[in-house]
Amino acid sequence: MRSFFIVLLAFASLVSCDTGLVKSEFKATTNGVWEKDNQIEFTFSELDSLAQYNMFINVRNDDTFPYNNLFLIAELNGPDGSVEKDTLEYQMADPDGTWLGQGYGSLKENKLWYKENIVFPSSGVYTLKVAHAMRKNGKVNGVEQLQGITDVGFEIEQRNK
Repeated sequence: MRSFFIVLLAFASLVSCDTGLVKSEFKATTNGVWEKDNQIEFTFSELDSLAQYNMFINVRNDDTFPYNNLFLIAELNGPDGSVEKDTLEYQMADPDGTWLGQGYGSLKENKLWYKENIVFPSSGVYTLKVAHAMRKNGKVNGVEQLQGITDVGFEIEQRNK
């Protein structure tokens, strides 16, 4: 009888963990350094043109990341030639320096909101390009080598009905 409850509990946890994940991909930076001119690019297709989705940019950082926030430039290109370009700011640490995100030890993963309730109306290949836009206070030029970002990714989840 006890094993029956264990199997039932395992099955229930598997069924309840369905997040609606449709696409997910990560790309590593070079030795934990994100170069200013390195625009990280992802492509995806075959999405239901009638469904609504939530899109996230995922960032993994370690404790060598020297800032408490992160500025990104995200560009979403559609198969119909449409381009949506956004400048985004995300908080990566609390004011006391405690890293936000999930993970143990020095590596944290942050799931950052990008687009909510988005529809991909055209069939074909979409391209998401992500670049960092970090600058030091009082400086015009961007940070050439952003330390501490180990991976950049994206996720698309189908919105719950």
